[in-house]
Amino acid sequence: MAVTGKVSAPLTPEQIAIVKSTAPALKAHGEEITSLFYKNMLGAHPKLHNVFNKTSQETGAQPRALAGAVFAYASYIDDLGQLSDAVARIAHKHVSLMIRADQYPIVGEHLIAAVAAVLGDAVTPAVAEAWTAAYQALADIFIGLEASIYAEQEKSAAGWNGWRKFKIAKKVPESSEITSFYLTPEDGKLPLPGFKPGQYVSVHMHVPELGCMQPRQYSLSDVPGQDCFRISVKRDAGKEGGVPGLISNRLHSDYNEGDVVEITHPAGTFSVESKTGSQSPIALISAGVGVTPMVSILNSTVAEGSTRPVSWVHGARSTEVQAFASHVRDVCERNPNVKATIFKNNVKDDEVKGVDYHFTGRMDLEKVDRKQGLFLDDPEANYYICGPPVFMRDIQQYLVKAGVSESRIHMEVFGVGDGE
Repeated sequence: MAVTGKVSAPLTPEQIAIVKSTAPALKAHGEEITSLFYKNMLGAHPKLHNVFNKTSQETGAQPRALAGAVFAYASYIDDLGQLSDAVARIAHKHVSLMIRADQYPIVGEHLIAAVAAVLGDAVTPAVAEAWTAAYQALADIFIGLEASIYAEQEKSAAGWNGWRKFKIAKKVPESSEITSFYLTPEDGKLPLPGFKPGQYVSVHMHVPELGCMQPRQYSLSDVPGQDCFRISVKRDAGKEGGVPGLISNRLHSDYNEGDVVEITHPAGTFSVESKTGSQSPIALISAGVGVTPMVSILNSTVAEGSTRPVSWVHGARSTEVQAFASHVRDVCERNPNVKATIFKNNVKDDEVKGVDYHFTGRMDLEKVDRKQGLFLDDPEANYYICGPPVFMRDIQQYLVKAGVSESRIHMEVFGVGDGE
């Protein structure tokens, strides 16, 4: 069967049973399937290199992420409500990358072919038909949700769809690794659309050595309602065997004030819903460049005049690489409802404990004040986490063990190379 791009009929009970029964095989061979899928699809449709992150392809991060998503879909095919948050997050990523409805049949064709090639005789005609129907049903969900997001962006005040040219109005170092770029519309048309604190934009540029465009997503790092968007980008040399930040390093080295980049409309599901008069506490927990969406949330909360308790918990390797340190101290001094707890791996002799840092070493939530730092006794408290994937998983596990429901834990999940 072919994936058509047309609205599909509901899956039959037999098809649902087949998809669920194949979930273990997909888990066992997921990365092999998705690696073959990307290789064949990009080989047949080289223009899609402009959409997919080359770094994530090379490291295997994107195939692993897709394998996990396919397995989750197969496991919950009869209870998709369990995946609603993940679906919304992925749909926003797709919109930020300008994924189009007519690209879904291409993906479906190569994904089903890769499943058949890897699983061989196990993919009977009935299995192939069930998986084709299942993919079509999922594609319908994404196409419909993404169409609504595109429409909402276009009809919003000052909103737009597509890639729009922005000029770098200011380039400001925030630390030895992180630099802020203040972006204003090249056409001069203001105001800019609003966004939810914590959301991001996509930036793309041509990479000559790859012969294609490459997109990356960066969190907006200040309040909405200004005449510019600010993104704060980490220079990434790829230390300790890591892959250098392809786009991030170019922004640092090759782009200066007056230069032009292209970005998409703000998107993303990682945000604090603004509730007038809400006093429910929020904990903003970050490490490294994960600080960027947190600054937007912090600044926006303060700008609204909110007196809700806010805990700022951040981990950095050293003062040299810690972005927004003095700004956060100033916010805490001016707003008694905001408390900060800073962990640093390396501390200088002249740094003052309780001012420049609170604890040495990696972040350990056992050391953070239970009431004012983590609000663990408050059932209304919400937790926002951003940083390396292992860091976020560790923080999530700690909070769950401490009795925090997963519905109150929110994580910004970027793929490798995204939000560099």
